[in-house]
Formats: sequence, C-alpha cells, structure tokens
Amino acid sequence: MRRAFSLIELLIAIAILVAITFLAAQTFSGTKAQADLDLTKVDLDTFVSSLERFELSMRRVPSEEEGIAALWSSAALEDEDEEKNWRGPYLTSPIPEDRWGTAWRYVVPSEIVEGMAYDLVSAGPDREFDTDDDLHNHMALVGADGEFREGVEDFGGSDDFGLGGDFGSSESE
Repeated sequence: MRRAFSLIELLIAIAILVAITFLAAQTFSGTKAQADLDLTKVDLDTFVSSLERFELSMRRVPSEEEGIAALWSSAALEDEDEEKNWRGPYLTSPIPEDRWGTAWRYVVPSEIVEGMAYDLVSAGPDREFDTDDDLHNHMALVGADGEFREGVEDFGGSDDFGLGGDFGSSESE
C-alpha cells in the first residue's frame, strides 16, 4: 500500500526549497553588485584611455560643455573648426550612464584633486553624488581609507593626460 506525503512533510519540503532559493538569491545579488562595481572601474579606465587619445588629437581635454559625448561624436565639439583634428570616435559605443543608470559627472578642471585636468565620477550604487560610494578616475591614487596614497604628492609636473599640474606642491615665487 502506498502512502502519500502528509501536509507537514509537504510544508517542510517547501520551506527547505524557499530557504535554498533565498540563499542562492543572496549569493547572486552580492555577486552582481560586485560585478557592477568592477565593470564601472573598467568603464572609468576606458574613459581615461579615450580621453588620453582625445587629448593627443585635440591638444586639450573636452570642455565641460562638450562633456564625454565628444569622445563618441564630433557633433559635441563647441568649435566646428576643431573637427578636422578630431580622430574619433574614441569610444566605440556611447556610455552616457554608469551601471546604475546615472549620468556620469564630468568636471573640468578637477575638483577632487587640485591640479588635475578633469574629474569623471559615477554616483555609484546609491545613485547620489558626493557620497562614500562614488567612483572616480582618481581611484588609483586613493587608498582603502579614502586618503591619497603615500607619494602621490611627488608626482608633480604635467603629463597632459588628466594628471597635469603640480598637485601637492605650493608655488612660492
């Protein structure tokens, strides 16, 4: 004689399945969040290289008004006479927003690091600028504590690739 599952056995089986599903969802959501952070850092690196190539062609970084759109379209250039120097697109496809759907903040000159040419900032997962989870093109210069790494003030000089200027030094003449 076959015996069917009792209601209690069925509820226990469902509870176990729900618990396994919940644990799997937690694991994968953490993985996605970390992947978004990592991909945003890759996007920032891509922008920095594209901005370097733009600077080589144009002998300047895009203005704030032109923004990062100047990396994928010469139509964004303010001065039509400069279009002959434009060797783009410097990005193969536009990336107008970060991984969380927020438009990038592009500021010229830098407000984050004195003497730098520009800031490119993602608002991060909270989608709000000027919070602790913001990601920016100067992240390589910043340690885990949020402070600039030791020796950064020794960069000095100008490399004309977004790091320009004598940050950390004072001009006394």
